[in-house]
Order: sequence, then structure tokens, then C-alpha cells
Amino acid sequence: MSRSSVRGFAVASATAVTTVGAIVGIAAGGPAAASNDNLEATAADSTLLADIPAGQQAQVQTASLTQQADAQSAQASASAKKSAEEAARRQAARDAKSKKNAAEKAAKDHDLETQAASRSTSRSPLQNQSSYSIAEVQAIARQIVPAGQFQCFSNIVNNESSWNYRADNGAGAYGLVQAMPGSKMSSAGADWQSNPATQVKWGLNYMNQRYGSPCGAWSFWQTHHSY
Repeated sequence: MSRSSVRGFAVASATAVTTVGAIVGIAAGGPAAASNDNLEATAADSTLLADIPAGQQAQVQTASLTQQADAQSAQASASAKKSAEEAARRQAARDAKSKKNAAEKAAKDHDLETQAASRSTSRSPLQNQSSYSIAEVQAIARQIVPAGQFQCFSNIVNNESSWNYRADNGAGAYGLVQAMPGSKMSSAGADWQSNPATQVKWGLNYMNQRYGSPCGAWSFWQTHHSY
């Protein structure tokens, strides 16, 4: 349907309304001259309305309904798209939170396992056993002696017994720190002859009480080769 046809239909519709108004005016007793003019205009406009085929009038109405339907469809599609995007965003947020929680839990479990393993490792050398290697004895000493004093303590033990917790000089000195007599170490534990942890505890306490610290004892030892 052409633009001019649509326009013609609009004019015809307006003319029809005007005609009805004119007739109503006459019925109400309006001026005769005005009624005559309205009737003439109505007659002329009726000719225009008759010129528009009924099929084209239907097409105009159909086109209008189609446009309304298209507009409603576009609005519905936009609303559906927005809803889908919002749902996707929420799901992504939930997934991200779940992954974060899982990662945090895995990290926490790993830390707990590491701590448990560390505690297990740290306890095992302190348990009394039939024999200890030099590495095991040194590991025990590191757990007992403060880190800042360990090297001084190690220097004394290395010179006194070479880290042999059963070292006996034949004159009564015994153990890692060569306590004289060895039985002095019983104040730290009855197992002083076989447990290096007991010997380390006694030696550290002795050095602290007499020299202030293992480093104080090591300073004295370097001058006198005994302590």
C-alpha cells in the first residue's frame, strides 16, 4: 500500500467524523448556513472515502497491528535476554564462590596435614630409642636449644664429644656435653645415659646458669678449652 493511499485513508476517516458531527449539529438546531456548508463538505469528502478500496483500508489496519506485534516481540526478546544475562551472571558468581571455597578448604587441609607431619617429625626424635644417629641427635638439639644459640652449643658439643651421646672419657665425664661426673645429668632425667634429649636439656641449663648462654660458654671454652 502506497504512502498516498494511507494518507487518503486518514483523510477519509477524518471526513467521516466531520460528517457525523455536522449531522448531529443539524439535529441539535444549529445554524442553517453552517449545516449547509457541512453537508457540502461531507459530500465532497465522501467522494474521497469512496475512492479508497476496502482492501487497502484493511491493509492499513493490518500494518498497524503488525507494527504493534513487532514492537511487543522486540520488547519481550529484550526482557528475555536481560533475564538470561542476569541468570548467567548469578550462576557465574555462585561457581566462582564454590571454586574459592574449595580452594580455601584444600589449602587449609594441606596446612593441617603439613602441621601434623611436622609435629610427628618433631616428636619422634625426642622419644627414647635404642640408638641415635648424629643427625638425629643434632635434630633433637635444634628443637631444644634457641636458634640464636645453637651454633655456639654445637661448637662445644662437637669439641667435647663429636655428637656422641655415649661418649665416655674414662675419667667420669659422660655424654654430649661431657658432664663431670655424668650422673649430674640425672637432674634432667633418669635416662641421662641413653637419651640425648635429656643430655641436651641438662647441658643447655648448665651453660645458661654458669655462662649466661651457650655463646657465653663457647667464648669461655675458646680461651680455656673447657667450660
